[in-house]
Amino acid sequence: MARLTALAGGVAATLVLLALPASAHEHPSGITDLVTPAVVRVEASSHIEITLLDHVGELMHVERSYDVPLGVGTGIVVNPEGAVVTLTRVVKTDKDVAVYAANKIFAEHHKVKIPIDFERHKVKDDLLEHHLKECYPPKTNVSTCIINVTTNVTIFPNVSPADPKGIKADIVKTGPLPDSPAVLIPTGRTVGSVGMPTAPLADKVPDQQGSPTNVAGFTDRPGANVKEAVEIAHLGKGGGGQDAGRSFADPEKKVDEPVKLGALVDRGLLGAPVIGDKDGHVIGMLIGGGKEARMIGVREILAALAKAGVAPRRGAIDAAFEAALTRYHTKYYTEAAPGFQRVLELYPGNVVAAKLLQTSLQKRGGPEDAGSRQTVAPAPRSMPLWPLIVAAGVLFVAAGAGAFLLWRRRRTPDDQPDQPPPLVAAAAAAASASAVSSAPTSPPVPLDEGANQTVVVRRSQPFQVVPQQKQVLTAQDQPSVKYCTACGMRLGAAHRFCGYCGHPIET
Repeated sequence: MARLTALAGGVAATLVLLALPASAHEHPSGITDLVTPAVVRVEASSHIEITLLDHVGELMHVERSYDVPLGVGTGIVVNPEGAVVTLTRVVKTDKDVAVYAANKIFAEHHKVKIPIDFERHKVKDDLLEHHLKECYPPKTNVSTCIINVTTNVTIFPNVSPADPKGIKADIVKTGPLPDSPAVLIPTGRTVGSVGMPTAPLADKVPDQQGSPTNVAGFTDRPGANVKEAVEIAHLGKGGGGQDAGRSFADPEKKVDEPVKLGALVDRGLLGAPVIGDKDGHVIGMLIGGGKEARMIGVREILAALAKAGVAPRRGAIDAAFEAALTRYHTKYYTEAAPGFQRVLELYPGNVVAAKLLQTSLQKRGGPEDAGSRQTVAPAPRSMPLWPLIVAAGVLFVAAGAGAFLLWRRRRTPDDQPDQPPPLVAAAAAAASASAVSSAPTSPPVPLDEGANQTVVVRRSQPFQVVPQQKQVLTAQDQPSVKYCTACGMRLGAAHRFCGYCGHPIET
């Protein structure tokens, strides 16, 4: 009982914290714990292999390879197989990387000064200008450069120890706009025997202006010195949309949240999950940059997953983690510790579970442990039995009195038979028996074993029993003994017929 009380108190405290107004800036701790294990760093690059055909002097084939960064950002794992949602501009660029490779190889080989960027340039030498122009794509039968471009996407999970190589992934689906969701599928190994932790997706974006949220992501590859960055934000006016997105605004106007979040976007939180403060589910992804930051809603994320044929779902790791997390936040540290140990067995590198396990072990059995308080708390005093016994006695007496009154009301004088009171009848019977005792003995009459021998006395009808004087007979008064002349049965003094054979008695 004490445990249920403590659990109810913890849930009530959590609901009170969640019900606080957004302007209070008081967010419950641990609201991002459901999502941060599934937050990953996404890095995309283009691997370019280029061969320059030098026709200026002697024919030469100059081969080079370059890795050109395309984008970096944050992604969200949405199913145990490791499917990740990020933004299109993290893994795809509208810049032509083949132009970049052409500028670089031409500048290196021919020793000309041209910017190494994604723009097409000119040189003063007419012959070199002609060869540079033929080196730029598209490829033709007179091209001076042969270019092959491969896009590489690497996912770096939030694990400890850090994974220096990451997990290779393929691009399954990109969106029509740079800030549209993109879906990735890992092609290499995964961490853990049952897949990866996933982030729960909400059904919709909160409509209320000023709704509190949390943004979580990585500014660099996860490691011992790089932890997930978590920032508080509040939703502005309007709903989420793919074109404009949902803005952010501080209800108290103390912080310029678009500028604050825009700086985080530039540092690597592009595509970071926006986590609802109500239940810790993902309601959108962070877009923008510079001095402006917005959010695309979860509906755009779900639509992109549906087009890619990827179904978001939770796994065994998530079920074990949520169960342990519930016990942890209700301060049942003794019970939470085995749950986090189970999570680490399923996914050895879970950073959040490892940190919470350490805290649970430190607080286990201490004064903050609700489970420990339950074991040492005094047993509640049991209620004495005498009030229950008295109450039962009162109810029994009341029921008996009611039954008696009901019986008295139903038993009317009209229902009584016309016969003398039982004691008077008993007295008369006794007198008759004394008179018959002097009569000749007759054959015994069998008694009815089922007859009721109980004598009922009605006290409401008083009666008087007149004592009967016992008659004393003298020898002179005793009658003479007679016998039946037919059967020989002894006869009484007043008999006129034999009681056995019915023969008349001669006087």
